[in-house]
Amino acid sequence: MKKVNLAVVGATGMVGRTFLKVLEERNLPIENFYVMASARSAGQTLTFMGKDYVVEELTEHSFDKPIDIALFSAGGSTSEKFAPIAAAHGCIVVDNSAQWRMDPKVPLIVPEVNPEDISWNSGIIANPNCSTIQAMVALKPLDDKFGIKRVVYSTYQAVSGAGVAGWKDLEDGLKGEAPKKFPHPIANNCLPHIDIFLDNGYTKEEMKMIWETRKILHDDDMKVTATTVRVPVFNSHSESINIEFERPFELADVVETLKNAPGVVVADDPANNVYPLAVDAAGKDEVFVGRIRRDESVENGINLWVVADNIRKGAATNAVQIAQLLIDAMQ
Repeated sequence: MKKVNLAVVGATGMVGRTFLKVLEERNLPIENFYVMASARSAGQTLTFMGKDYVVEELTEHSFDKPIDIALFSAGGSTSEKFAPIAAAHGCIVVDNSAQWRMDPKVPLIVPEVNPEDISWNSGIIANPNCSTIQAMVALKPLDDKFGIKRVVYSTYQAVSGAGVAGWKDLEDGLKGEAPKKFPHPIANNCLPHIDIFLDNGYTKEEMKMIWETRKILHDDDMKVTATTVRVPVFNSHSESINIEFERPFELADVVETLKNAPGVVVADDPANNVYPLAVDAAGKDEVFVGRIRRDESVENGINLWVVADNIRKGAATNAVQIAQLLIDAMQ
């Protein structure tokens, strides 16, 4: 198997460190490995596959050396500046920020859902929003079989989705300290406010889910709405998803379709208190689906409860899976 030169940009952050962990677990064929970050983090040492690597400062010349794939998780402004530089040097960037997601020239990939879209990349591939990724893994097989007419998302998102600062706000809040990241205390509270508010009254996080769902499922006319909420949970996002199908269905067919879907684990035995939980999803790469039931208020509707680790499947694992697709295509 051909070995690749791979870089992680933003390697010292929460997602960056998880990149390293997932890359180790999946044992990708890496020849030369580089870790990069801002000047503030340069000089730190990170261990990967038993070897220590010194974090390099990300500069305009970082990609002068041959690098095949770079996993970026360093924020939108960094991606805006440096991803095109990397791409111009023949590197393919898998970017975890929101910077390129809705660019029509940039594929937005969930490997279980639309792997074929990597074929039209021009050097940059976008990793979707964490809350969108887990929803897509569950929705794609249902859309293929029954046709999705409308989706209503209600999310319960962990503080780790806001990075180290979000995590610390919950830790500090549980001790009675004031928040620094969030506009209100997150401890013992729920904040219906993720990212900034837009003119239409939605938050940017809510619109990300709407826009990204349509792009990934290749349906610009799909009716989608969302309410996204930050909850006092450290890790793993939970989502209530209401779906209206184009066609009639049998509930058993929906369950069977999900059981056979790549990346999905069905945990649905409410009589024995079995349903997806954030604590059970933490540290895992699968998307867990349960509370599967007919929505009796519409003709062809169902409700799902969907849970996944937002730092792994919602960010790092999805990006590493994209890198694996790229490596497979190089063979």
